[in-house]
Amino acid sequence: MPSLDHVSFDVAVVGGGAAGIGAAIAAAKSGARTALIEAGPMFGGELLSGMSVDGVLNGRGEWVVRGVADEIFEECRQMDGFIGPLHDYRLICYVCCDPEVMKIAIARVLARHGVVPILYTQVTDVAVENGTVRSIVLTHKNRRTLLSAKHFVDASGDGDVAAMAGAPTEFSDETGELQPLSLMFRMSGVETGPFLDFVRDNPTSLAVGESEAVRAGRTDEELAQAIHAQGEPTVFFRGNGPFLGGAIQRGEMFPTALIMIMPTSKPRKEVCVNATRVAENISGLDAPGVSRVVATLMDQVWQTATFLKTRCPGFEGASFAGLAPRVGIRETRRVMGEYVLSGDEAASATKQKDVITKGAHHIDIHQGGIRQVRIAIADGGSYDIPFGCLIPKAVRNLLVAGRCISTDRVANGTTRMMGQCLGTGHAAGLAAAMCVEAGHDDVRALPVPALQARLRQQGAVLDGTH
Repeated sequence: MPSLDHVSFDVAVVGGGAAGIGAAIAAAKSGARTALIEAGPMFGGELLSGMSVDGVLNGRGEWVVRGVADEIFEECRQMDGFIGPLHDYRLICYVCCDPEVMKIAIARVLARHGVVPILYTQVTDVAVENGTVRSIVLTHKNRRTLLSAKHFVDASGDGDVAAMAGAPTEFSDETGELQPLSLMFRMSGVETGPFLDFVRDNPTSLAVGESEAVRAGRTDEELAQAIHAQGEPTVFFRGNGPFLGGAIQRGEMFPTALIMIMPTSKPRKEVCVNATRVAENISGLDAPGVSRVVATLMDQVWQTATFLKTRCPGFEGASFAGLAPRVGIRETRRVMGEYVLSGDEAASATKQKDVITKGAHHIDIHQGGIRQVRIAIADGGSYDIPFGCLIPKAVRNLLVAGRCISTDRVANGTTRMMGQCLGTGHAAGLAAAMCVEAGHDDVRALPVPALQARLRQQGAVLDGTH
């Protein structure tokens, strides 16, 4: 058995995706000695996929997640990798960045705040005593490390630490369904002008105006014109529309609910394409199962790229530019906490006294074939996520952030977005640092108003939006 080293930190964050990055930056900039542990070779998670950062703005264009997110976006902007907020005139506004620049931007911000990086590392065990996580075992290629900390943040996406620590979890719902796996890809050399002309001239192929707050009395033709006027290659082709639906019927495309296109780089004339899906109820915890369908997803990538080059104006001279660094997993464990956010609360834009961040992306539950549930947030607004969603039951010094926070399955269809991962990560990291600062052994001892005050100081949005 490899040797067992020992290291100690104030705060240990497990998972280096959007939630973990938000948590580590917030904890470190608040004075806590912080480690960020990631199983892969690079920090960023889905932020590196090329996919837009959804959920940082609501359907009205109001920013609902700021703070740490702003710092990362600003770093991208300084490196000419920030495209900015865009609207698909369907349900949401989102932010687009260059994923290659994002890789460097994240590393720079983490280093600036003194976060200790631990890559290529799995958490393989958790030591718990009377509900307190004392340490975690990190397994590297050549050795193991016992890492102790005063407070931990589980930003693993799958709730790994929380589950090993004995926190209750839920998986799917009474249906047993799980959302499909996907793989993002990018194409360069796309000519925006001809593409947007095609979008403007084919409104029946688009998903637009799916909430009245976005539609605002406009026809599909007027919304297609608004996309054209925005001037960026940003569109959602729906699976039951003439363009994509016809291709599915002809066998040129596999059954899918969407081809979503969003810009990633103006100099490279590059876009990200979200289209692939394998809906076989494969658990993201099942490594052999996920591995088995990677080849299928890659075939779908190539089929979609070929279809766009053959059938979509503006793509005739485009080239395949790259794959996301990992398969996209939408749904695994949800850690049950002191508060369980419901889908009804999210859809009705419910505001909460103990808010620590907001959500704004519509409830989005992908299904097999061309099926997809999309439920708008009321009035194009936002809902509040309370602190209790980050506090797992039965554990004292652990917080969760990101996709695995405490919600029902319907609410998870919106809280899983990168924007909400950044927001819950920011709150969890700051809360952990404040607990260290105040000497709290149990996160429940932290006064929520004090946490809210510090979040506002750090730029988080807790009020003042629809």
